[in-house]
Amino acid sequence: MTIRRIMPDFQVGSEEQMETSRDFYGLLGFEEVMNMGWVMTLASPANPTAQISFFTAERTAPVVPDLSVEVEDVDAVYAQVRASGAEIVRELRDEEWGVRRFFVRDPNGRVVNVLTHRA
Repeated sequence: MTIRRIMPDFQVGSEEQMETSRDFYGLLGFEEVMNMGWVMTLASPANPTAQISFFTAERTAPVVPDLSVEVEDVDAVYAQVRASGAEIVRELRDEEWGVRRFFVRDPNGRVVNVLTHRA
């Protein structure tokens, strides 16, 4: 099982707070690489897998995740997680922006967004 990247996800109250966050994290070297209005991702230009995301809401799921983990094969991970009995917060599905993902709750109550970018 290959992990491609891990990124923290932060819920903010407004698009204005996303912009303020972008400006602050820009001071640390992050640049905006995606902005869909309700979610914005910043990344390091020198290391594009070093990322952080900010959400005003989660458009297709019941909660904003605490953490996102990109894996090589989300279907295999989903099967393994489901077989373990862990709580699936959101079933596996394809998103219109090109990812396949599901949400699972970890033993500490945190919600993890597990995803793969579709080809």
